[in-house]
Amino acid sequence: MAPPQPPSSTPGILHHVHPVSAFEITPSPGSPQPRNLLLWIGGLTDTYHSVSYVYTLATSLPPSWSLAQANLSSAGSGWGTSSLSQDVAEISSLVSHFRTLGKQKVVIMGHSTGCQDCLHYFASPVSNWNHRELVDGSILQASVSDREAIAMDMPASELASTNATAKDWCSNGTGENILPLSLTASNFGRNPVSARRWVSLACEGGEDDYFSSDLSDAQLQNTFGRVNKPLLILYGEEDEYVPKSVDRKALVNRWIPFVKGKVDEQSKELLGGASHNLNGDDQEVVDELVKRVGKFLSSI
Repeated sequence: MAPPQPPSSTPGILHHVHPVSAFEITPSPGSPQPRNLLLWIGGLTDTYHSVSYVYTLATSLPPSWSLAQANLSSAGSGWGTSSLSQDVAEISSLVSHFRTLGKQKVVIMGHSTGCQDCLHYFASPVSNWNHRELVDGSILQASVSDREAIAMDMPASELASTNATAKDWCSNGTGENILPLSLTASNFGRNPVSARRWVSLACEGGEDDYFSSDLSDAQLQNTFGRVNKPLLILYGEEDEYVPKSVDRKALVNRWIPFVKGKVDEQSKELLGGASHNLNGDDQEVVDELVKRVGKFLSSI
């Protein structure tokens, strides 16, 4: 376990776009205001400062870029009753807000389930009622399968029983009800999880099932194949939520040919020594992430 972070403060601007917010880390007084934005989106349970590399990254971006961390309705314990579709709508509202403030280019960067948000931003259907603002690129950091990660921590019989219960509730019109803790606590403690969100995360073909290693070419064509903007993938060599049976490098390089946009060449190599969120990792691991992100943004 990483040591506790010491007290600190970070200057910036808190943007409120009901019902969400984003904290933009600003340059030192007197410095030019960056014209472009990297919008960082956390994963399950993440809140401000739960992933420490974000603040190192924010102060190391190319001069024309600033970083804002999104705080969606799904942040903290909210993920268990939220959805990727809701996240995407809220991300779009933040992108729209920053565009009105004069940001010229906006790239979205997801961590963990934030990566599902980023891919859903491109891959899910768009209609008149859920229009989303265009972005200029995307970064996936720790784009792991929630379905496979959950299966690592639950006995197969227990997982099958929980999946069956959740599916049954959804089919009976009670998908928004919270599953008993006896079914979900082994993975998620006391966090409330609706039957619908459990199916999305843990069942094959769920809304969140973007990165599982057993997905077909047709499924990848319908997801990665819809990404039409520059993409950088940062997949950790030591990510603890990836089954040992998965060849990580082969998996990432299987995704790349489906992308219609330009995939950064750095994506082909794993992020050496990187755990899931890099908290507690060696400084050179964080430095490598910062270097790759900076290089990618400079090419946008």
